[in-house]
Amino acid sequence: MTRKQRRLTLIGAAGLVLAVAVGLILTALNDRIVFFRSPAEVAELKLQPGTRFRLGGLVENASVSKSEGQKVTFRVTDGAKSITVNHTGILPDLFREGQGVVCEGTLQPDGSFTADTVLAKHDEKYMPREVSDALKKQGHWQGDQPGQGGQPK
Repeated sequence: MTRKQRRLTLIGAAGLVLAVAVGLILTALNDRIVFFRSPAEVAELKLQPGTRFRLGGLVENASVSKSEGQKVTFRVTDGAKSITVNHTGILPDLFREGQGVVCEGTLQPDGSFTADTVLAKHDEKYMPREVSDALKKQGHWQGDQPGQGGQPK
């Protein structure tokens, strides 16, 4: 075997080992990947109960309901559809009606969403791109006007 053949064999073997390692990493992380969805996308895609994803949109006005302990129920909307969210735990200080929110959890068989994590926007200019795009698509966004600071209606 010549030097060139040995070098090509070594490079090929290293490439094969790298491809196997990347494949194993992607397979292991496949269950950890969490996709972002708006309420309209959830309805459109007809996701299966138990599916884990991030739900984003605005907290619907007059929808927040607190019960015993730290149980909270509210609705998240993107202007077209809305989904009831159930959460047990402490909500962020900036959580309130009419504000942007991202919830991570699972879809229930009744169509509601059980969130184990609730994130509220941290200032008036922050909103995840997917949420703002969904709101723009529905006509509930005023961010492109001067002085508006990227606020939903």
